[in-house]
Amino acid sequence: MSSKLLDGKIGVVFGVANKRSIAWAIAQAWSAAGAKLIFNYQGERLKENVEDLVSTFGRDIPLYGCDVTSDSEIFQFFQHVRNHTDRVDLMLHSVAFAPREALEGDFLSTSREAFLLAHNISAYSLLGLAREAASLMTNGGSIISMTYYGAEKVVPHYNVMGVAKASLEATTRYLAYDLGPRKIRVNCISAGPVQTLSARGIAGFTSMLKHYQERAPLKRSCDPAELGHTGVFLASDGASAITGQVIYVDGGYQIMGM
Repeated sequence: MSSKLLDGKIGVVFGVANKRSIAWAIAQAWSAAGAKLIFNYQGERLKENVEDLVSTFGRDIPLYGCDVTSDSEIFQFFQHVRNHTDRVDLMLHSVAFAPREALEGDFLSTSREAFLLAHNISAYSLLGLAREAASLMTNGGSIISMTYYGAEKVVPHYNVMGVAKASLEATTRYLAYDLGPRKIRVNCISAGPVQTLSARGIAGFTSMLKHYQERAPLKRSCDPAELGHTGVFLASDGASAITGQVIYVDGGYQIMGM
């Protein structure tokens, strides 16, 4: 009998962009724990990157495009999923975006367009994807999204993304309530700063990382493999009574007052 925590589970992964993506770290950990995965890619520009990565899991790993701002593309993506399986157990939402200019100046200067776009991609997409995934989670399931401490406290230059992440966290709680009777759990992982493609778009990211090394109880942030382990735990039966929560994987930074 296999001791792999996610043996027999089928997962859908949104948000892999390159090998540094948090989504990729969690996907690798899910796969190592025995899960079979289906991937999305966001636009043709990223398709080849994601294809190269998922090919390391073997041949013919399902991979489909999906623009999460489009209800019709979300519907079509899950139609593709149904061609491979009649059941989904896991879904990872690691999707966020705000225009670069909205992450450089002050929050007061955020345009209406930037505000709506950040919320559409970073928060509403969880609801749109969860609605489709839940219809396939006939045996219960686990939905995980990625957030950051900037949802709870002000992080200079994180700006509208912090507000969108706060919306994501609230969306997580309301989804957890709605989906609880169907044994579907919905949680967030709040990662400390990690060197990813999206992180490099935040002004002052390097000083943010240094701040964690000085202030966090563990004197560091976290690394992608640790986020992968947390992703496996939240997807496993070990977390079967945990839902609607934000799990901080940040070297303990979140507990500090000064």
